[in-house]
Amino acid sequence: MTQEVPVVANSDEQWVRQDPSHSTRAFFGDELRYYREAAGLSTKQLADMLFVSTSMVGHMEVGRRRMQPEIAELADRVLETNGFFARRCNDARPAGIANHFAEAYDAEQRAVRIREFSALLVPGLLQTEKYARAVFRASHPVRPEDELDHLVRARLARARILDNHRTPEYEVLFDESVLHRPVGGGPVMAAQLRHLVNLVRNHRVRVHVVPYAIGGHAALTGPLRLLTCMDEPPMAYVEGLSSGRLLDEPVVVAHHEEVYARLLVEAWPCKASLERIESAAKELDDHPRLAQE
Repeated sequence: MTQEVPVVANSDEQWVRQDPSHSTRAFFGDELRYYREAAGLSTKQLADMLFVSTSMVGHMEVGRRRMQPEIAELADRVLETNGFFARRCNDARPAGIANHFAEAYDAEQRAVRIREFSALLVPGLLQTEKYARAVFRASHPVRPEDELDHLVRARLARARILDNHRTPEYEVLFDESVLHRPVGGGPVMAAQLRHLVNLVRNHRVRVHVVPYAIGGHAALTGPLRLLTCMDEPPMAYVEGLSSGRLLDEPVVVAHHEEVYARLLVEAWPCKASLERIESAAKELDDHPRLAQE
């Protein structure tokens, strides 16, 4: 869960979100800096030995970026810390957040701007409780109900960042097929679409639908996510089945931004997209059984 606290800077009220896992990340960042300095290594030297950028080491040392398991194991070998980082690198991971998504979750909580494209589903931050439950049940058909409850609560907690009207700026593109995939059945899908409409009308998200009619497009290979945080390089997150990576290499991120920009040109404007979403919801309201036949 996140909390919003006012911070006064340059006489203007700004709002930041406090991530409760940050103190744990900051602790391990302090430890990383301690062991690095004890080994007589500069930030660049350690970065070279861990096969990451110098800025990545800097972000980890101040608790801004999470240490991933593979980096933790390598740090233990390089710094001779007897498994300290490998044993503890997941301690700051919020409950209900998949390990491969943990670093992207951190970035999401800090983000001032989020842009993403989804080809199959309504993105997690925009999902209703029943829609999210149906998504998790489809992915985990034999998982106990209490475990599903845990996952759903974590997903809904993520969406609380949309309660703050100052940040993040959030824009979503999704394929037209998302409107017609009745996840959870007709009534659940209709409620999900109305939830999208309400978020758009309340100015919490801009939504653009990518129509069937354009045929092939630049993001056919999968979803993409772009995150902008204060005082950090732009990032891109790519995800597959039970896997994901947060990328900050400038050339790679620039390519993802180009793909997103090309896709945005092909999408319907926000107003037309909203009308199409409302129409799809009405169709399901009028004929809820059609989605199940």
